[in-house]
Parts: sequence; C-alpha cells; structure tokens
Amino acid sequence: MISFARGVPGPDCLPLEEIGDCTLAVLQRPERDAAQYGPPAGFPPLRELLAERHGVDPARVFVSNGSLQGLAFLWQRLLQGENKRVLVEAPTYDRPLKILQGLGAEVTGVPMDDGGLELDALERALDEGPKPAFLYTIPTFQNPSGRTLLLERRRQLVDLAEAEDLLIVEDDPYGLVRFEGDPLPSLLELAPAGRVIYSCSFSKTIAPGLRVGYLVLPPELAAAVEAIAVSTYVSPVIFTQAIVWEFLRTGLLEPNLQRAGGLLRERRDAMLGALEREFPDGASWSRPEGGYFIWLDLPGEVDAGALLSEAEAAGVTFVKGTDFFAGPGGESSARLAFSFAVPAEITDGVGLVAEALRKLLGRVAPLPATV
Repeated sequence: MISFARGVPGPDCLPLEEIGDCTLAVLQRPERDAAQYGPPAGFPPLRELLAERHGVDPARVFVSNGSLQGLAFLWQRLLQGENKRVLVEAPTYDRPLKILQGLGAEVTGVPMDDGGLELDALERALDEGPKPAFLYTIPTFQNPSGRTLLLERRRQLVDLAEAEDLLIVEDDPYGLVRFEGDPLPSLLELAPAGRVIYSCSFSKTIAPGLRVGYLVLPPELAAAVEAIAVSTYVSPVIFTQAIVWEFLRTGLLEPNLQRAGGLLRERRDAMLGALEREFPDGASWSRPEGGYFIWLDLPGEVDAGALLSEAEAAGVTFVKGTDFFAGPGGESSARLAFSFAVPAEITDGVGLVAEALRKLLGRVAPLPATV
C-alpha cells in the first residue's frame, strides 16, 4: 500500500546518527539529570534555550510530550468556563478537532482560500455568535491544506484580534520546514504581548518519536497549564527533551532542515508533477512551499470517500476531506501527504488515484470480457 495518509517523515528524513550522538552526550552530562524525573514544565536547559529564541522569560515556555498534549492541557484550562465557542480554520487538523469536541467545545469553522484564512469570513463569524474563547489557526503550511496565510493577512488578523479582544492559538509545527520562498513572521512575532499563544513541535524538524513539543504562554496561563500537568503525570519525558536540547545547542537543526527539506522538496515536486500529468480537467490542488501536505479538490462533485475505496483497492490510501471539518465540508476533497513515500512511489500512487478517479467519472471504458 502506497500511503499518502499520514504526515510522517520518511526514514531518510530522520537524522538518526545525530540523534544517537546527542543521546550519548546527554548521558555523559556531569549533572546526570537526563534520565531523572524533571519539573512538570520541562527540561530547564531546553526551556531556557527556547525562551532565548523567542525573546521571552523561560517561565513562559512549557515543554510537553508532543505539541498536542500541550494544546490539550491549554484548552482544558481555556474551556473551563461557560464560554465553549472556538473558531477554527475549515479545513483544519483532525486531531485538535477531536480534542476540542472531547472538551465540549462548540466548534465553528471559518473558510480558507489559497491565501489562508478568509478574514471577511472570520469577521462574520465573530459578528454572528458569542465571543469565542479563542481562534485556533495553523498559518504556515497548514495541515491539511498546505496553505500559508499571506503576510498582509497576518497583519490584518493580528489587528482584528486586537480590536475584537480575540485570543489566537497559533500552531506552528511546519514553519521551519520551508524549501521554497521567503520565511514569514509568526503571528506571535507580529502581535502585542498576550494576544497570541504559540505552539510548536520538533516532530517535523527532528523526529516524531522524540515526542517533544512546546508552548509559549502568557505568565498567568503558564502557571495554570503547569498545574494541569502536575495533576496528570509525575514528570514529562526529560530524557528526550534533553536530546532535543543537545541537538539544538550544538547547531544540528539548521543542517538537518536543509537536508530533510531537500528530500521533501523532491517528494512535493514529484506529487505536483504527477497531479499535472495524470489528473483530469476540473481537479485543482494547493502548491505549498513547505510542509507535508497537498489539498486536492476533485472535479464533478466526486465523492472522496468513494474515490478512497477505489484507490485502496488499487493499493493507495489518503485521507478524505470530511475528516478535517467540524461540520459539513470536504466531501469532494482529500489530503495527500507527500512526506513519507519516495518520489517513484508518489508518481505511481498519484497515477493509481487518477485512474480510480477516471473510473468514477466514467472516463475509462470497461475492459473487454475475456473468453
């Protein structure tokens, strides 16, 4: 089975030798602290390094076992009161949708276009309902669409949030996974203090198995999130956090981003090229400058679930678009992850999906019966 389903880095994208060297280095630290219990907010040297990078006090940095755990702790705190309304992009990452729904959130989707979140639609969503607890957004190489919020829209979003007293939760696991174009400032960098909560992960920039993510929080929320962590576990995974710290402090991140980015660019180019060659008129797709995903809109109101069944029978899988909406939407769309399969598999897999699509559209004549 050729998989375009999960946002997983290919084995060749993982810096295994460097991770091994960093593991040995943290075990040899004279402090002998990497294999011990640690404070609930994370490995102190890593918190200090991340705080320096973001220009904040280390007390505002909370390191979690993957970024989703940090978001779950944060949203548990933000949704404690009566206000359960949350705005999200439509489409958006399916795992946060599950977390929010489990916390009883009233999730409202806000449409996107190729330039990211549609701000006119956001203004309407703000006018048409009670003030939301927060807006959750992935502005750079968004999961699932691969889209990036334009610079001017970033500035306008920050201004709108300030005018409406809207809290923004910015999820940025892909921002450094850029292999084309110029970097854009994060919403955290553009906004006044306290307007944006920033979430990030090292799953896409180093390795997902390390399970290290972090939040940059206002001081009062940092204390509240830490209290939830204390009630959840004895200690976070200090050992892998120390490995990430060693990876960062020894300057291994940038070379790894360049190396892995080159591999990912080859995969993206293979998928875009195959889509151009193989897919019929009426189909359209995003063209990301980084990240892991391409969003596919199918022609002729083709049901993505039906296409998925046909494709899986042919040996290819992907995720249908409806999984990424809080309500209706995505029925004729799909998320294609190009991060794992090698270029030759991507070319073959897109061809098989296109063949399945042509069958659904009635554009492939049935084979003659054999005698």
